[in-house]
Amino acid sequence: MNTLLACRDVDLRAGRRELVRALSLTIEAGQRWVVLGPNGAGKSTLLAALAGVRAPNAGEIRLAGRALDDWSVEAMAEHRALVTDRWHDPFSASVLDTVLTARYRLGAEDDAGVQAARAWLAEFDCAQLTDHDVTSLSRGERQRVAIATALAQDTPLVLLDEPIAHQDPRHQGLVLDRLARAPRRTLVASLHDMNAAARFATHALLLTGRGEWFAGAAADMLSARRLSALFETDVATMATPEGAKVFAIGA
Repeated sequence: MNTLLACRDVDLRAGRRELVRALSLTIEAGQRWVVLGPNGAGKSTLLAALAGVRAPNAGEIRLAGRALDDWSVEAMAEHRALVTDRWHDPFSASVLDTVLTARYRLGAEDDAGVQAARAWLAEFDCAQLTDHDVTSLSRGERQRVAIATALAQDTPLVLLDEPIAHQDPRHQGLVLDRLARAPRRTLVASLHDMNAAARFATHALLLTGRGEWFAGAAADMLSARRLSALFETDVATMATPEGAKVFAIGA
């Protein structure tokens, strides 16, 4: 296997609160990881640390075998992209030009860059928004543009904080499907929806927000027993008429 990202004894804290204690985790190329946990458990904090924009309180994170501290900003931009659920658009720009910012290091004005930007916008149902002002978009539209931008950056690792948080039901399914099918990508995404997590992930990391964590194959981690304990509420597995298994709260 090709190890793309590794954590060794990583601690994360928010003020006096211990979020994650001694996290040791290996993410291999091609895997799709979901990070689950209650509000305030440290999911966004962890993604920021994995992206190199927030230093861990202890331990080491390595990207492609090198400590994050050894990477320049420019070099890191070739290896990982980060999607948050907050955007800062300080001035008007077209949606296409916004996506092309991800192609700057590759030559934003070349034909290949424009074609890539248009292709990813189309993948996430944003082709009709190409010439729109990015500041005029709804939150769901802006989120999909942000995801298209990250994919257009053409990095092997993509980190996503709540990629379906602002999406209507149709676009939730579309975003998960397109991400899962993205070629040559390793994905780490925080989610709140347990069924979306089961649909998307090959592996799962569960954060309790009290320091403890559990990681492994999604089939092992995403069980009613584990999720009930994680969210401190009753979670049951139910069968649909088609025979598929889904999670339900309080069933």
